[in-house]
Order: sequence, then structure tokens, then C-alpha cells
Amino acid sequence: MRLSPLIRKYTMQDWLVDVVFTCRGKEYKRTIGIQPVTLSKEEALKTARYKVLTDSHDLEQVYRLRYKCYRAEGSIPANKSELMADPFDETENCVHVAVEMDGRILASVRLHLVSKLSLASPTLEVFPGLMDNLKRGQTLLDPTRFVTDPTARKQRVPLHFLALRIPFLAAMFYDIDLALAPVRSEHTAFYRRYLGYEFAMKPRSYPGLEKPVHLMTCKVREQRDAVLERTPVFGPVAEIPHSDIAFPALSGVYAARKKGDPKAA
Repeated sequence: MRLSPLIRKYTMQDWLVDVVFTCRGKEYKRTIGIQPVTLSKEEALKTARYKVLTDSHDLEQVYRLRYKCYRAEGSIPANKSELMADPFDETENCVHVAVEMDGRILASVRLHLVSKLSLASPTLEVFPGLMDNLKRGQTLLDPTRFVTDPTARKQRVPLHFLALRIPFLAAMFYDIDLALAPVRSEHTAFYRRYLGYEFAMKPRSYPGLEKPVHLMTCKVREQRDAVLERTPVFGPVAEIPHSDIAFPALSGVYAARKKGDPKAA
């Protein structure tokens, strides 16, 4: 006689499924391993939401996520608060953007929009040679504190692509001249391959981090079309309107270069 057990409940953690079921009046529990499926960039984008953060509760979640990620990589020392924040988080030209899935913040990036109106930038402080670009009238985008939740990475969600859309879309929205990328050695190949960044300055110590970072830069307007041809989902996706980001205007805080300014070339 074929039995048809009744599954009463199940829970899933790191792709192990605990199933409780009954058969002939008896209750059984089994743990079953399943093969995770990697979401495509497009599938992940359909389920993700982008959020510009201003609420203190949301920002605290980001600071905790930062701490969790940087501690896992051995990049920062432990602290009792289990938060990772600094004064640059509160500058007027700073924009915090997060990626949410199922109501949870799973990734975030901090952006500093640097122009003649506001020079606050953690990377500018470490690589002061960038002042030469600003003196020529150029604008800079300084994306830092790039973090993705380790749990979601285990579940094969391409969070790094979802999060990297943030500075790319910001560079387009704010009409940026030069995008910065202060990154560790192991991440440089990705930035060169997918985003057209080039090495600009040798590695230096970075405030709050135990590992040095390279400075890579990208001339956004020159690389934009090539980046979108290689990876279209980095740009706006008309079929997925919620994939857009509602960046703030930053009037009086950031000013794009005037068109045709020869000094900024």
C-alpha cells in the first residue's frame, strides 16, 4: 500500500529544509538538503527595491550590516556597539542608498557628491591629489561602505550587481565627471572588467580599515555606453520601473559642471 504522508510544516536555513510530517498517526522529522538556484540579475532586480535612507532606524540597520560584513572579512576591530559609522555619514553631500528584498536591507552603498559646493569626501581625504580634478572644475562621485549581506550571498542572490547599480545610476543622475572606487586588491579586476575603471593611485591606508585600498577612477561619460552594452541591467530598465532610484536633488550642496567648460576636460 502506498503511503501519503501529510506535511505539517517546514523551515529552511542555508538550504537545509526541516520537514515535519505525519504518517499513520505518527510524527516524523527529516532534514533535507536542497540545491540552491542562482537568481539571474534580471530576476533579482524584479524582486529588489531601492531606498534612499534618511530615517535613523534604517541607518542603524545599515551601520549594523556594515559591521557584520567588515568584521567577517577581518577589516575592522570589534566594538561593543556592533555598529560601523563615522562623521562622513552625516555630511550634507552624503546619500545613503540600500537594496531591500522581502522587507530586509541586504546591501547598501554610501555616496558623496563632490563639487565646488561641498568637498566632504572620505576618499579625497586619503588621496588629496584628487583636488587637482576639482580645481579643473570636475565633479566627483565617491562611493564607499559597499556591503552585501553574507546570508543572501550564500543563497546565490547577485547582490553585488544590484548594489553596483547604485553608483552607476548616481553618476548618470548627477552628471558626474569622474567616479572613484577605493577598493582592495581582490576587487580591482571586477571594476576593470565590468565598469571600465583604471588604476589612479597606489594603495594607501584608509581610515577605520585594517587593509589598504587602491584608488581606481572612471571617466563616466566615456565608459557609460560600453558598460551598458556589457551589462544592460546597470542602467535604467524600463520594464522594471521600481528598479529606478529616487536620488535627492542636493540643491545648494552639489553642482554639476557647466556644459562646455573647457577646464573640466
